[in-house]
Amino acid sequence: MPNINVQKARFNMIEQQIRPWNVLDTGVLALLASVRRDDFVADAHKALAYADLEIPLAGGQSMLAPRLEARLLQDLAVQKTDKVLEIGTGSGFMTALLAHKAASVLSLELNSELVAFAQNNLQKAGISNAQVRQGDGSQGAASEGPFDVIVLSGSVADVPHNLLEQLKVGGRLAAVVGDEPFTCATFVTRTSATDFRTTQPWECGAPRLQNFAEKSRFTF
Repeated sequence: MPNINVQKARFNMIEQQIRPWNVLDTGVLALLASVRRDDFVADAHKALAYADLEIPLAGGQSMLAPRLEARLLQDLAVQKTDKVLEIGTGSGFMTALLAHKAASVLSLELNSELVAFAQNNLQKAGISNAQVRQGDGSQGAASEGPFDVIVLSGSVADVPHNLLEQLKVGGRLAAVVGDEPFTCATFVTRTSATDFRTTQPWECGAPRLQNFAEKSRFTF
């Protein structure tokens, strides 16, 4: 992709996809203008880097649509002091956005090919405060918690309680929750040692994360 096309594609992504989706935070918009999404896409799909779709990745996975990444990032209000756990690294693009906003990011990815791909992408992007590790994200990383922010980069039927327990008091978790076609952006804030507040402010879709339990289909 010639540079002029990349710049135009990135500008169009922000103006035509992201702003209309109520992403107006200037810090988030500036970040999306500076972090090259095309550097996190496999060569075969570079022409789609700034398109409003989920881009295929190894192992049947896919990148989230840019507007979803942007809105989750905005609504989480990640702070420079935050310790972040991401579940589902994919190509590492969301990891990169989080790393620019946070103190540190630990990202867990099941697929070894994607772990290597994301690590390479983050290294080339000069990001040193994000660590990608192969692991089962449904279990989280309790030994390294608690976390200020937990991001599930995909959809689940329910948020497992063991992940909520890895939040600091005042910490927040973001995920896309529900069963297709009814899935919502879901934000859970830990308000005390035993209490959590949940909001589902907007509808959206995202690829399923692996190893998370589905709701039983049986009726009695």
